[in-house]
Amino acid sequence: MTVCRGAREVPSGRRLASFSARTIARARASDMRSDPNLVEALMAEPRNVLITGGNRGIGLSIARAFVAAGDNVVITHRSGEPPEGLAGVICEVTDSESVDAAFAAAEEKLGGPVEVLVANAGITRDGLLMRMSDEDFDAVIDTNLAGAFRCARRASKSMIRLRKGRMIFISSVVGLYGGAGQANYSASKSALVGLARSISRELGGRGITANVVAPGFIETDMTAELAPELRKTYQAGIPAGRFASPEEVAAVVRFIASPDAAYITGAVIPVDGGLGMGH
Repeated sequence: MTVCRGAREVPSGRRLASFSARTIARARASDMRSDPNLVEALMAEPRNVLITGGNRGIGLSIARAFVAAGDNVVITHRSGEPPEGLAGVICEVTDSESVDAAFAAAEEKLGGPVEVLVANAGITRDGLLMRMSDEDFDAVIDTNLAGAFRCARRASKSMIRLRKGRMIFISSVVGLYGGAGQANYSASKSALVGLARSISRELGGRGITANVVAPGFIETDMTAELAPELRKTYQAGIPAGRFASPEEVAAVVRFIASPDAAYITGAVIPVDGGLGMGH
């Protein structure tokens, strides 16, 4: 049985609620002048944020965005050590006991219950429908969909007591648009919409929101390895004419987790340059 254990201690989430007027004045006088929203974010009460699969790619960018805003952040990862500057706990989202232990370890590091959950952990096992094995289909569903469910179920316990919370599920344009050779992945990402909307109807009256962010093509190590001709083909189908940066996805996630988005729930927010319009 996989169990969770806390990774190395990293002072990632220090309380900023007592930010002094002098500090704010200095911030306004610095290069933060070009981003007034950052000062406002730093003045807000930090939240306790847990991001699954936050050790690389989009998840890592999301984690760093929350840290930069002054929130207390813990990520989950399956092995090794968390990225420098982040606190992490080992977690296998396909195992309920592992998820429960990861939340307990994260709450100890955070000094309180999880207030924002970003369910980002996911895998792919692409293959043509006629050749896709039951194992490959089940593994993707168990990680991407059931894993998100396990984390949401555990997070809901403290959020209900707090009468507030944010659940954000990272889906994909493929979940709405479909993708040849990705029946398992597309099904898992599409189902997150139903999960989020059911949670919204069940827990919306308790101050808890549940939303889906659906990225399209993102600049990652994987897309960087695409042949130039294939890259041009993909970009030709995107109205924006380019891939997104992970930071652009992170900015949307942070907004959905903010007080400004308190009346947004059950929504699907595409970050795909228009690729999935109408789906």
